[in-house]
Amino acid sequence: MSTCGHGRQAGARPPRRGARLREEILRTAEALLVEAGTEDALTLRAVARAAGVTTPSVYLHFAGKEALVAAVCLRVWDELDRRMERARAGEADPLRALGACGHAYVRFALDHPVQYRVLLMRPAEPEGAAIASTACFGHMTDTVTACVEAGFLRGDPRTLALGLWTAVHGCVSLLITQPSLPWPDDLDGFIEDTVRMAGYGGAVASRLPRGAPPPPSPASSPTWTASPTACTGPAPGDRLGKRSQGYDPREIGRDARTCDHPGMNTSLKAFLEGGPDDLPERIVGIRPPGVELKLPFRGGYEHFKVTSRHRDTAEGRLPVYRHTGRTAVAE
Repeated sequence: MSTCGHGRQAGARPPRRGARLREEILRTAEALLVEAGTEDALTLRAVARAAGVTTPSVYLHFAGKEALVAAVCLRVWDELDRRMERARAGEADPLRALGACGHAYVRFALDHPVQYRVLLMRPAEPEGAAIASTACFGHMTDTVTACVEAGFLRGDPRTLALGLWTAVHGCVSLLITQPSLPWPDDLDGFIEDTVRMAGYGGAVASRLPRGAPPPPSPASSPTWTASPTACTGPAPGDRLGKRSQGYDPREIGRDARTCDHPGMNTSLKAFLEGGPDDLPERIVGIRPPGVELKLPFRGGYEHFKVTSRHRDTAEGRLPVYRHTGRTAVAE
């Protein structure tokens, strides 16, 4: 029988050492984790047996089970980096980039549900969870900061990022842990809608004073008043065109808390269509947004109702409210 100079049988598998052995252990452990769907399968003895090495060989590279589990799960986190970078690179608009990143984040988690659950959904923080969460938070903060600098969001980027991350993490957690819920067939569309609600809702919320009362429902209070100033403006008997009780008709529509990103349907400004030709403003602020609104004018109120149409204006793409009638108030 021929042997090599060191006494090893010719053609025998060379010993695996160092980085090569560590990588093979990680690949084997990852396959066991994905197959079992739980980290309980990753005992060092089971991994050693599947990898064809001794248990002490695994201990040479990993101090214990938690270290091995963390290393296995973190193997996929570089992929999250790549996906988020691609999402940002494909969108010049910061708000759209934020949405693309949110969608990429959810899809990444669903493509690696076991690793995501182990690192970010366990009550006891495992080794590596801080690395994973720091990476996720860094991506969210970078994208949110761009939106703040562009004026789409207002506030501290880190606080805003935490709020948005909470929303997408909640979506991921339910999708992973509650598969029996009535999820729609178009899961990508559902994810897109959820991300949009989080992003656009954050854009509007960042412009509203904390503690502001929620808007009434259309069923209980179907009519809203145009302009933040008009809510406390003149009595119906006062005519527009003169100051009354500190009210200036030229302020209608100014300083409205608006999210004027093109295509956003949560705007707090509206374009008025129809009605008297001499209305001083066609773009008004509305608070809160609703189905109908009324505008004090010439001793009464002009009534407008929202349509399904939008109009591109210098202040963004705004919903169109069509004139529906007038209520006169005797002076």
